[in-house]
Amino acid sequence: MVAEPGGPDDQKPQSDEARSAFSQPAGVGRPAPASEDDHPTSEFALPSGLTPEPQSPGTGSGSGTGSASAAGADSGGSAFALPSTYDARNSPPAFTPAHGIPMIRLTKEAPWQDRMRTMLRMPVADRPAPEPVQKHDDAGPAVPRVLDLTLRIGELLLAGGEGAEDVEAAMFAVTRSYGLDRCEPTVTFTLLSISHQPSLVEDPVTASRTVRRRGTDYTRLAAVFRLIDDITTVEGEVSLEEAYRRLAEIRRNRHPYPGWVLTLAAGGLAGAASVLVGGGPLVFLIAALGAMLGDRLAWLCAGRGLPEFYQFVVAAMPPAAMGVALTLTHWSDVRPSAVITGGLFALLPGRALVAGVQDGLTGYYITASARLLEVMYFFIAIVAGVLLALYGGLQLGAELDPEARLISHDRPVVQILASMVLTLAFAILLQQERSTVLAVTLNGGVAWVVFGAMARTGNLSAVAATAAAAGLVGLFGQLFSRYRYTSSLPFITAAIGPLLPGSATYFGLLGVAQNELDRGLASLSTAVATALAIAIGVNLGSEISRLFMRVPGAVGGANRRAAKRTRGF
Repeated sequence: MVAEPGGPDDQKPQSDEARSAFSQPAGVGRPAPASEDDHPTSEFALPSGLTPEPQSPGTGSGSGTGSASAAGADSGGSAFALPSTYDARNSPPAFTPAHGIPMIRLTKEAPWQDRMRTMLRMPVADRPAPEPVQKHDDAGPAVPRVLDLTLRIGELLLAGGEGAEDVEAAMFAVTRSYGLDRCEPTVTFTLLSISHQPSLVEDPVTASRTVRRRGTDYTRLAAVFRLIDDITTVEGEVSLEEAYRRLAEIRRNRHPYPGWVLTLAAGGLAGAASVLVGGGPLVFLIAALGAMLGDRLAWLCAGRGLPEFYQFVVAAMPPAAMGVALTLTHWSDVRPSAVITGGLFALLPGRALVAGVQDGLTGYYITASARLLEVMYFFIAIVAGVLLALYGGLQLGAELDPEARLISHDRPVVQILASMVLTLAFAILLQQERSTVLAVTLNGGVAWVVFGAMARTGNLSAVAATAAAAGLVGLFGQLFSRYRYTSSLPFITAAIGPLLPGSATYFGLLGVAQNELDRGLASLSTAVATALAIAIGVNLGSEISRLFMRVPGAVGGANRRAAKRTRGF
């Protein structure tokens, strides 16, 4: 039987589950509503009898509407309200920090590398306003085209082996010359990107470009630096169309030296290196022949599309095989170790090592890690190629002497001439301009004189002598580059050729091949320490040279800013 609505079942009391815990209990009357005067007031409310001052239009923090104030009365708007003269389109380039904006005087006489590096190491708020050098129409610079031109220039520099900080400085110089402020370039090993923000209230414009091919051509590198120098100077007016045209010509230009000259240069480098470590004329010819054969085999592998790792493996085998063959023939007046060492000099990746360590010292750790990883792969390839030849020779009964001393002490003139020939051949392999070959050759000769005087005559540590000689190379190379307003790489890379650890690398590999790991690893550790000493010395010499230059900065002689030390925090 179903109870009807309104029946006796509806009068039953509800259970506790059906009743709210906050409901009024049965039998308790409801209190009378409180009057409006009993409500507590906010402590921020205006006291009774006090009326707010009227605000002028645009000064409040709300909608900006309000009655006009009386004549002579001061407005009482919010402290966070925008001033009446603020315009988002014509806003200042950056906020003013609490300590003020220092006055920056960028001297026009300083090279653009130093001027742009100075601003890159400043906070964005401290950078001076751009002074557009190149003209553009009243509508402003074509932002997408300027960014694209900047990326293409940075691509050529990075592909040519330039350091990450110098690439960023070049990109920053191009954008500021065309009137783009608030540009932030970013360089990694294979990726270039740049972001431009017109103002604090507008969306940024970002573009990027990937570096897929790398080639060593310092003539092209010098041409790109001349283009940047023309863009950044007031005397030379370079429009965007003219810059694109010159950049296309730089890309299309052929290498200054043909392939057969490069092959002869590789042979000359290996031969000079073999003489540098104690070889004679016959050793020079055999080492040159082995290096030229390895170079041609590497070119053949490159034409078949093999990766660079296998090209180094193939290029390292002929010099080692010739050294093993000389050991099997038992020629007493020929040093097989000098032949193999000379072939190693032509393959050691000194350019990539210096660039990688330089990026790490300047704070570009991602690019430095990638470049050092590339150096490690190249070194492993060289090790694999030489070990294959050495293992084959040991199986055939070759007796290679790991205790042989390579460098003789009574031929300083011959060694100096050999170091200069080695530097000259290295410069040709790097496709340098003919006008820079003489300077870098002299720089290489001076480097070997310093090394010989410290290590051979002064009996100092070979690693310390190498670091000192490399520092002198970096110092002179930086001075040469500032004098000619170009990159320092053409004056540095070839000059460190005589300092490369070819003999230590060979003896380390020989110890590994003869199953004497302790001695082999010790020699390889010496080779690694020497290579790091070269890279750090070159970078330190470059930094020391800037200390004696007129570096742009704040009034009062403020130095070029660098990263602050964090002490591990």
